[in-house]
Amino acid sequence: MASTSRGDSLPKVQCPNHPEAILVEDYRAGDMICPDCGLVVGDRVIDVGSEWRTFSNDKATKDPSRVGDAQNPLLNGGDLTTMISKGTGAASFDEFGNSKYQNRRTMSSSDRAMLNAFKEITTMSDRINLPRNIIDRTNNLFKQVYEQKSLKGRSNDAIASACLYIACRQEGVPRTFKEICAVSRISKKEIGRCFKLILKALETSVDLITTGDFMSRFCSNLGLPKQVQMAATFIARKAVELDLVPGRSPISVAAAAIYMASQASSEKKTQKEIGDIAGVADVTIRQSYRLIYPRAADLFPPDFKFDTPVDKLPQL
Repeated sequence: MASTSRGDSLPKVQCPNHPEAILVEDYRAGDMICPDCGLVVGDRVIDVGSEWRTFSNDKATKDPSRVGDAQNPLLNGGDLTTMISKGTGAASFDEFGNSKYQNRRTMSSSDRAMLNAFKEITTMSDRINLPRNIIDRTNNLFKQVYEQKSLKGRSNDAIASACLYIACRQEGVPRTFKEICAVSRISKKEIGRCFKLILKALETSVDLITTGDFMSRFCSNLGLPKQVQMAATFIARKAVELDLVPGRSPISVAAAAIYMASQASSEKKTQKEIGDIAGVADVTIRQSYRLIYPRAADLFPPDFKFDTPVDKLPQL
């Protein structure tokens, strides 16, 4: 017979002969069995896990669950409506050919628009491997903008793309306009317009982007070692402190710093390779590089191991 030990915690089912044994659960029979002696110490155990049984005849369904989607607090009513699908058998229709079972409440147009926007946001986020907290923040931003109706005339896809850009910056993992544009169907100019309008409508702000926000990601995508990444970060920060790149975007400064650090190491990268990853043109990298090249000797960290001396770096 099974015994239970009562202490400060909840009762524990254990084998009376082998109290330290880890019980094995037979999910099909609902029994808990001692692996040492085979004694059934618990029966009719309720399975509290997810239910994956399907009651439909459609075997090709991707989701065999017979429960609906999780509650969505961003939709009116929490998205707890029930939708009855069209029947196919004779019992589904009356003598006049009308469906016997009809939906008394259908999803509103606003909920439908927000749901489509949420799906688009999730798709864009998955394409650039953004975590769940970014998606949730983007959804909240879109809901605020949509309910304010302050961006009438703008497409929901453009608003969603701009909200994704804002959410990335607010969460400290900024993405460039070109990266957002690459995963959406909206032009860079339209995303930029919506970005400014949303900041004004929500009366919010975002932190200024710096070269360090992109450095680790760019170097990782280029396959550069840690030493080159640290040197590029040091070069970009030093160039900004010395005011060598006034008016230049942090992305172009970061790309120029990566080019200089890679040329001084054994892992050399061309301007085109860096430009493809950073999303900037070769001429932009060259212009920023020319500004920092005269002070190259002062920009490298003291412990950097040069494969190519400073005076041998390309002058462009």
